[in-house]
Amino acid sequence: MFRSLRNHNYRLFAIGGVVSNTGTWMQRTAQDWLILDLTRGSGSALGVTVALQFLPVLLFGLWGGIVADRYPKRRVLVAAQSLLGLLALMMGVLVVTGTAQVWHVYVMAFLLGLVACVEVPTRQSFVVEIVGRRDLPNAIALNSSSFNLARIVGPAVAGVLMSWTGTGQIFLLNAASFLAVIAGLLLMRPSELRTPEPVPRAKGQLREGLRYAAGRPELLLPLLIVAFAAIFTQSLSTGIALMARQVFGAGASSFGIASSAFAVGAFGGALLAAKRVKPSRRFLIAGALCFGVFQIAAGFAPAYWAYLLLLVPAGMAVITVNTTANTFMQLGASPEMRGRIMGMYVLVMTGGAPIGAPLVGWLAELTGPRVAVATAGVLTVVGVGLAVLLTRAIASRAVTREGASGDRMGGQSPGEQIVRGAAASA
Repeated sequence: MFRSLRNHNYRLFAIGGVVSNTGTWMQRTAQDWLILDLTRGSGSALGVTVALQFLPVLLFGLWGGIVADRYPKRRVLVAAQSLLGLLALMMGVLVVTGTAQVWHVYVMAFLLGLVACVEVPTRQSFVVEIVGRRDLPNAIALNSSSFNLARIVGPAVAGVLMSWTGTGQIFLLNAASFLAVIAGLLLMRPSELRTPEPVPRAKGQLREGLRYAAGRPELLLPLLIVAFAAIFTQSLSTGIALMARQVFGAGASSFGIASSAFAVGAFGGALLAAKRVKPSRRFLIAGALCFGVFQIAAGFAPAYWAYLLLLVPAGMAVITVNTTANTFMQLGASPEMRGRIMGMYVLVMTGGAPIGAPLVGWLAELTGPRVAVATAGVLTVVGVGLAVLLTRAIASRAVTREGASGDRMGGQSPGEQIVRGAAASA
């Protein structure tokens, strides 16, 4: 389960990630609570904040993957982490001095999204350079475990600290946490990294990456599944905040506990994923469907304790989707294309938030948080079904083109494997 930690560079990467991710989840919790305080509980304003943070990925995420392919990833990550720390420091100063306004939060959310356009695909595609292809599935799962361990601790600690000191100190603590990941990157042994040759600058590299993905059915299934499911995965914090505050009348500390309950399930799911050697299409589709079902159930939870319990399996379902899709994408991409392919993955994984978060906020104001959360679950299930149907239709065309080659080799073509795998999973 923990075999990737034998790697010196990966240990540094993982330790820095735990510290920095904890600070990031503390800041996300504080940011949600701050915008609700500044707007007197506006669900729409909360949805707009989440949308602004993910909108840059939707607009520029594919170009971030090109940057990951063109430049040394470790240097790019150091620069990106430094910028993220600076933004947290500036916002913390504004809040502590009592000068923070709603537009400050909006601007900071957008700038965080701009940096993430480059930082996320670079970080995702850097993992294989640290551990190699053999340990890649394990490393991805351990990264998810680290991320969700922080998701457990961060919101709970933030909720307690906000009750004592307010939100400003949370931003300042997050700014300091970036020092850990920057130090880990700088202390790595370059001789032990599996660094490919940077892709030279050339015209048409974005189109080249899109054609590469479109021509490989084995990459389309995880892309489409994540594209549909992530619309409401990334907006889940909006639903948790609205349910905690407006349905159950919970305070800041209880809101943090609700976010941590979801992360408990995600952490457990990530540890189970670390034991699997190969990704499974069946896990991918089943995880996405289960997430939608548990969203529906959580929307109609009769009591706060029942709501917390339902968030645990929802978290397990989400992490199953994320780790499986991430592994499919990285193992299916060639080294010179990996940055662009992960840029596409990050785009579909986070690009749905500008749609899902405002929609959930608007539905909450129109019909109430319960109906909004349950509706998000229904739309998730419908989207996964559409993803499977689209994948089968696209792969069927690949079977037609590749069937002759597959027959000559005495086996199935890649497209046929995807069609049969998707059909069996569905």
